[in-house]
Amino acid sequence: MQTSTSSNAAASWLLVAAVGIGAFALVTTEFLPVGLLPQIARELAITEGQTGLMVTLPGLLAAVTAPLALLWARSIDRRKVLCALLALLAVSNLAVALSSNLWVLLLGRALLGIAVGGFWTIGGTLGLRLRPEQAAKATSLIFSGVSIGTVAGVPAGTLLGEVLGWRVVFAVAAGLSVIITLLLWRTLPRLPAQLGAGLGSLAEALRLRKTRVGLLAVLLIFVGQFTAYTYLSPYLINEAGMSSASLSALLLGFGVTGFIGNLLGGWAVTRSPSWTLIGTALLMGIPMILLSGMASLASAVVMLMVLWGVGFGLLPIAMQSWLFAMAPDRLEAMGAIFVSSAQVSIGVGALTISAY
Repeated sequence: MQTSTSSNAAASWLLVAAVGIGAFALVTTEFLPVGLLPQIARELAITEGQTGLMVTLPGLLAAVTAPLALLWARSIDRRKVLCALLALLAVSNLAVALSSNLWVLLLGRALLGIAVGGFWTIGGTLGLRLRPEQAAKATSLIFSGVSIGTVAGVPAGTLLGEVLGWRVVFAVAAGLSVIITLLLWRTLPRLPAQLGAGLGSLAEALRLRKTRVGLLAVLLIFVGQFTAYTYLSPYLINEAGMSSASLSALLLGFGVTGFIGNLLGGWAVTRSPSWTLIGTALLMGIPMILLSGMASLASAVVMLMVLWGVGFGLLPIAMQSWLFAMAPDRLEAMGAIFVSSAQVSIGVGALTISAY
């Protein structure tokens, strides 16, 4: 009996890890332009601000499609939903790899926005379904895809882009998306929609005052994060005189510390989601402020990026756990609120500077 229980536990953790791999694919694709922004702008003869729309557009579309996913996916097996969204991710990457102008480029990124909005609304809540007795750890494992994408995906994409070009990076991402789609299809069991799914649950969640406060908190934190992070590469290259190799190493270090922060988040939210979120905001905000005046000091830049990375790794699990605690019977609705507000913030953060 004990062996059977252990086997079932191991199997359920593998399912959680599979969803985390899907998260890795999405996050890697969403933020690949951060390291490739100058290169893409040069080849397509557009400004870095216009290229920044590669982050703005999917963010805004994800914000719209997150709540709509509660409508169109209301009664559909969640395994089918996740696989369809990751297949759309593959199409998005292929379109970007083959783009010849800004409009085709943005069309591909628009498809990404649809995939991101739907995936995080549905997939971000599955940790609680697949491992209900260890929900915080399971959710942390899924969101580790965010940190691993930052650790491995974005820096690797930047390095590969320097050697083979940014189009190859997105073509490789398309191939990986197909592989991950097949992995999820073969790994995940049937996951019927839960009772209470649909837009009605979203309206009920938004009636709660604490939900509206949470929505404002998400908007403020994420606008600050992605206003700074989207244009981190050109800022450090232009203001700090940083080389492409040094930038890639710094982004790698940022991702490594983000992964550490993600692991800490799985432990911290079991103690206090509220205090974890407050600490997260401070770890992100203080380095952002100090970096604006210390770009010329290499050691200070590294130290501040380490702190920022830890905070960024804490952010998804801290924010989502805080929101889930407000309405545990409306998980997908709270997931949609989190995704919409976060993605609007990503878009607004990038758009803040893209006009320049």
